[in-house]
Amino acid sequence: MESFSTLAAQICPDDVCRSNKSPWVCLTCSSVHCGRYVNGHAKKHYEDAQIPMTHHKKTEKQEKVQHTVCMDCSSYSTYCYRCDDFVVNDTKLGLVQKVREHLQNLENSAFTSDRHRKRKLLENSSLNSKLLKVNGSTTALCATGLRNLGNTCFMNAILQSLSNIQQFCCYFKELPAVELRNGKTAGRRTYHTRSQGDNNVSLVEEFRKTLCALWQGSQTAFSPESLFYVVWKIMPNFRGYQQQDAHEFMRYLLDHLHLELQGGFNGVSRSVILQENSSLAASNKCCINGASTVVTAIFGGILQNEVNCLICGTESRKFDPFLDLSLDIPSQFRNKRTKNQEGGPMCTLRDCLRSFTDLEELDETELYMCHKCKKKQKSTKKFWIQKLPKVLCLHLKRFHWTAYLRNKVDTYVEFPLRGLDMKCYLLEPENSGPESCLYDLVAVVVHHGSGVGSGHYTAYAAHEGRWFHFNDSTVTLTDEETVVKAKAYILFYVERQAKSGSDKL
Repeated sequence: MESFSTLAAQICPDDVCRSNKSPWVCLTCSSVHCGRYVNGHAKKHYEDAQIPMTHHKKTEKQEKVQHTVCMDCSSYSTYCYRCDDFVVNDTKLGLVQKVREHLQNLENSAFTSDRHRKRKLLENSSLNSKLLKVNGSTTALCATGLRNLGNTCFMNAILQSLSNIQQFCCYFKELPAVELRNGKTAGRRTYHTRSQGDNNVSLVEEFRKTLCALWQGSQTAFSPESLFYVVWKIMPNFRGYQQQDAHEFMRYLLDHLHLELQGGFNGVSRSVILQENSSLAASNKCCINGASTVVTAIFGGILQNEVNCLICGTESRKFDPFLDLSLDIPSQFRNKRTKNQEGGPMCTLRDCLRSFTDLEELDETELYMCHKCKKKQKSTKKFWIQKLPKVLCLHLKRFHWTAYLRNKVDTYVEFPLRGLDMKCYLLEPENSGPESCLYDLVAVVVHHGSGVGSGHYTAYAAHEGRWFHFNDSTVTLTDEETVVKAKAYILFYVERQAKSGSDKL
């Protein structure tokens, strides 16, 4: 195998691409190409090698050279395109490990020289934080991006949004660290695969580590590969490198965090830690699947589901806990794709909330089993919010099935940055205080593209009075005008604590 001494500076050789993002090195020929989430030239290199030679007769040696195995130059993980899986075994001579060690030496050498260069720069400029040019002025930027590990923008957008919900984020950051590896494996870097049988993983711990890595002013993006490995272990639906639904991932993530926190971790029950935090425990009345945790304390609310039989008038009431509300975009607005598009009224978040809570007659496929009539009957259904959460998560249902396809509703929905008033949707609004029903926006997840299995996710989030745009590794300062133009997919609203003069929705 030829030398890897120039790998650190190489870019994808494709004339159109020329990207230096996500470099993967072929372990057969040492050529470096971009990963599948950039332009996929590393995978194309493998596919091109599989095309039979038409003008020359194959030799036995040529048949064996198939360029199937490559290595991520950043994480040193090895991947086999033929098996479509990570590789943990090595050759008899340990060649794969030698490549890893060589790459790591190159990285350490580059890091040392870069550190000296940055130290001189800081000494000369007296700067001690990341800087960003905004409207000609220099502004301190403390946000850290997240590396895309291969179509993991859905995860990155959710993680960045959750990291800006201060009460939720601070709880995890204040948890004690847990060392999962000991003995011979302590301090070593691990290379993960779906076939590994190690069950000694903790979603809470890796989630904590990821949150701690964000907002520390690092100039390089953080790689959440350890968290993604745990996700693969405990959430099989998210294995592989296909694009996933960010909302579905958020629900799985919150549910599994909740379950692990209930069971305790490192010998300490998280419910005990929650009880020590009186501000959370005192207001938490929503329990999902057992004891309360910080997940239900922050995101937990309660819906009242009211069903009335249209034949005998029997009324049935049921209370359902929720962590988020999924709202339909009313059909009459589905052709309105931009905020400035003329023709017809603008769809607002109020329209979506009203559609969710308005009285509706159930169709023939949803007949209600009336206990008085003792058979399925036509009925009406209405939702009331019995308890509002501290953080109100609103999911706009932009994807729907038509025949064999899942299409996207690309309608622009107008939403407020401040003063979302939820009082009119409460079951007992008279029992709520004047400020307890007002919410201010803290984060927005946006899906760019036409389908759930494709496209790209980014997030906008507010931090210490400033708005940031999180696009995987890239973090930029933005403004409110840009945020309100976004076609929101998931909206995170935080309950207002102090009275401020702002308009209501």
